[in-house]
Amino acid sequence: MGLENVGDLALHVVLSKLGPKGTALVSCVNKRFKITASEDCLWSKFCSQDLDLHAPLDPNGNLAPSFKVLILFYFMCRNNAFLLTAPFPFSSQAVYQMWREAFGMYPWPLVKRVKRCWDGLKNWLTINFPEAKATLRRGASEAELQELENVLKVKLPIPTRILYRFCDGQESMGNDFDSVVGSSLGIIGGYSFYDHLTNVYLLPLSQIIQYTKEITRQLSFPSRSKYILVAASSTSNDKYFFLSCADGQLYVGTRNLVLVEMIPCVPIALISFGNGVNSAQQQDGMLLWLEEHGRRLQNGIIKLHEDKIRSINLFPEEPPLCCSAVTNGVKGWGFLLVLLEAEWGVPFGEVRASAVFIPELADLQDDSERYLFAYSIRMSLLPEGCILNGMTFSSCQLQWRHWIICANNVVVSDTNGEAVIGQFPLLLPGEKEFVYQSYTPLQATTGSVKGSFTFVPGRSGFSDQDHLDLQLVSTAQAQDGDQELEGPG
Repeated sequence: MGLENVGDLALHVVLSKLGPKGTALVSCVNKRFKITASEDCLWSKFCSQDLDLHAPLDPNGNLAPSFKVLILFYFMCRNNAFLLTAPFPFSSQAVYQMWREAFGMYPWPLVKRVKRCWDGLKNWLTINFPEAKATLRRGASEAELQELENVLKVKLPIPTRILYRFCDGQESMGNDFDSVVGSSLGIIGGYSFYDHLTNVYLLPLSQIIQYTKEITRQLSFPSRSKYILVAASSTSNDKYFFLSCADGQLYVGTRNLVLVEMIPCVPIALISFGNGVNSAQQQDGMLLWLEEHGRRLQNGIIKLHEDKIRSINLFPEEPPLCCSAVTNGVKGWGFLLVLLEAEWGVPFGEVRASAVFIPELADLQDDSERYLFAYSIRMSLLPEGCILNGMTFSSCQLQWRHWIICANNVVVSDTNGEAVIGQFPLLLPGEKEFVYQSYTPLQATTGSVKGSFTFVPGRSGFSDQDHLDLQLVSTAQAQDGDQELEGPG
């Protein structure tokens, strides 16, 4: 039985399996196939599958108007080009073709991958951080991308070009770095400890041009440097990300950026870029970096915080980058780039820990303090209160802490004393957690932390016998780019 004898429903199923290209080719066979191949429900499915579109939106995010248009379908099959023209109401079929034409110069599988990356980021921002979502700019045009390449004398990697076609970075708050000091809406996020605060924005093309010219001149980059500045901190604590248009790697500057000292952000083995690489399979550091950042946001590994400012906080909060433990009603979670193992009592509270590497304060020329990590400890009391020896207390207070930090099996710090940062936090059931943040320099990429917190049930007027000891044992490893895929920290 030929395809001509297949019923309409069966034909619809066949075409849906063929995909957009196969459906367009079949529509050229006869009038019946052409009618079936133009059904809106069919192309609505293709729009959903390929582009995750559930409304007739054009590439600029606008709802498609209702009017007659002329649709051109170009599909390449080996050396033959197939052309189909058909006037019909603006529909899912028309929307799909608009997308294909808008990105016709790029590999379609790569376009779909980049769209998924941006969709994930934008959906998270819409739900959790709408004020930051509002700073995202519309996609750049081919002419604007070409202008950047001409001015900076670079050739952008294909994945980065497509990323900027979908979104031209974030709206700026001025023409100078200092004009955005203290702003917290960077979609890359940051961290804070003591007086160190960073919050990273994704720069629009216009500022990439401006800032790349300024900073490369100030820092004495080589005259033929192919680095462009793509993201920067909006605070007075400088943190700069550079994309190499020569090899597709993304770098973050260290304290010695003036010496052009930078650290790669993703493993070089993951980058597929340049001549000889299938264009559809290309992935540069920028795309890999943003995909990992989006994954961490969507999986709750990093979240929005309001400790000092409302911003995306890069301290991990979920395993395996964060570990937790429970003790007698005390809930604490810290950030140490560590895994915690502990012996606890009755499970009414929790301690969680992880950390972030601080590249902008790293000094690869300093053998004693080459790497720097920031960590944070968060403590709170569960609604059940503090339970010790069968007794329930409505509060508990930190009395003592002891930390031993090692690198290469050598003790580099041993802190044993009362309080943390001069405070004795009193924890009450269900109230706001106490946050303790600090940092430690290490001479090696690996290290360990062990120690304990001592809490007194009620207030610190109890005897030495009435206390809770939280024993912590942990290890740490620096992520310097070539060991493990790092998020935008």
